[in-house]
Amino acid sequence: MTNVPILTLIMLVPIIGAIIILLVPRDREDVIKTIAAVASFVSLLISVAVFLGYDRTVGGFQFREKAVWIPEFGIGYHVGVDGFSAPQLVLTGIVMFSAVLVSWRSADRPREYFAFLLLLVSGVFGSFIALDLFLLLIFYELVLFPVYVLIAGWGSKRREYAAMKLTIYLFVGSLVAIIGLLAIYFQTGNSFDWFDMQAGIRNLPPEQSIQLQRTWFLPIFIGFGVLASLWPLHNWSPDGYAAAPTAVSMLHGGVLKATGAYCGLRIGIQLLPEGAKFWMPLIVFLCMAGLIYAALIAFRQTDLKYIIGFSSVSHLGLVLLGLAALNELGLNGAGLELFAGGVMTGLMFALVGMIYERAHLRDVRELNGLVRVMPLAAVGFVIGALTLMGMPGLPGFPAELQIFMGLWNASTTPSLIAQQLFNTNTTNWWYAAVAVGSIVVVVVNAAWTLRVAGRVYFSEPQDMELQKLPPLDALEKTAIVLMCAVLIVVGLLPNTVMSVIQAGVQAIVRGLTATG
Repeated sequence: MTNVPILTLIMLVPIIGAIIILLVPRDREDVIKTIAAVASFVSLLISVAVFLGYDRTVGGFQFREKAVWIPEFGIGYHVGVDGFSAPQLVLTGIVMFSAVLVSWRSADRPREYFAFLLLLVSGVFGSFIALDLFLLLIFYELVLFPVYVLIAGWGSKRREYAAMKLTIYLFVGSLVAIIGLLAIYFQTGNSFDWFDMQAGIRNLPPEQSIQLQRTWFLPIFIGFGVLASLWPLHNWSPDGYAAAPTAVSMLHGGVLKATGAYCGLRIGIQLLPEGAKFWMPLIVFLCMAGLIYAALIAFRQTDLKYIIGFSSVSHLGLVLLGLAALNELGLNGAGLELFAGGVMTGLMFALVGMIYERAHLRDVRELNGLVRVMPLAAVGFVIGALTLMGMPGLPGFPAELQIFMGLWNASTTPSLIAQQLFNTNTTNWWYAAVAVGSIVVVVVNAAWTLRVAGRVYFSEPQDMELQKLPPLDALEKTAIVLMCAVLIVVGLLPNTVMSVIQAGVQAIVRGLTATG
């Protein structure tokens, strides 16, 4: 497998699928849908092969492919995966394949719809494998165009407003991050290769290196954090969820946000560790505020998509808290939460889409007794809800536990920002309070999930028209079973994913320790 450009194949298969779809006559809808399903399934199989082939005993970046591209500007084609990014490839494959199955019967103008969907997921795959930062930015920006077109062209309520709002927020965020990357590029040897940039930062005089990292960490991390719904720059996200078609909501909540968090880790924390250590108390405050705020807003919503959307914002706040711990436990928890939360969010949006496609309703107050019509959907909602609540036996529990423990351990580290700004020798003691306070979010999540499950699925039927809704078809059931099976297996056997994540995290922690 080392002689095969396997990472390039993961990224190219969706593009090839999109091109083939555009060559198929518009009226051959079954052929178009089959091509989309095959392309997404092949990408899933290749991503699983990369995940299983990753050598946990060695760690670091593996399956690397490198070629000269534009040497005059230090730009090359360089891809690879480590233990943190390999599970995210599998996550992307799972959510994409499930999204195609869920969209099989409901997609309007399927040729353009599935072509843009495959182009979108190709950009996501590329973002997770790129080790040349110019290449990463190309993939990152590639995502914006199909997302805008899919929401504006196939969305529901206020779709043009939501599409434009999303695009402006993400474009401005990426522009801020690009400015920071260019500043580093010009000061470290004019190379966009991740390894060259890292070495260039380390080879600078110590004072200059620290100043560079502290100056540009915040713009880069916050710039990518916009996609991860970092508070208070999250405002675009719930509107985007609500207006997007089901497949885009699944990819948006399950995968795209993970891309923002991943770039914040890879480019912000790993490339600028001294800046991360300095500014992390501020990042923890923003994450905690967003975590509690979004969970409370989710509890107050009545539209199912807005409920899941705000819940996803809260979930990403938890992931960013794990990254902010800057230790092995926190990073391990963040990696597992990205994977498990992505599958869970994709599942929840898929269930909302199945209901809306049949009943054309999303208001919790108007839905009731659906367990009799779609019992498998009720089972899927319960499994997703229990994962969100951190129930033992499902992957949310080990992920959240490690994040809380990582924050607790980080509370004993010196606060560099307090020393610099206030000339006081203190620790980040309040991280421990944040860890304890995060439990409030678990309680709020439990409250809204129980309220929604009781009202939508398990209440007594009041509207008899809802009892006449068409049952789930075989493809929808397959998508539900696939995502539920992943959550159950990873929950019962978390080391299947944790062993890979830990191999990548250990290398990250060694880099953070070396800078200290």
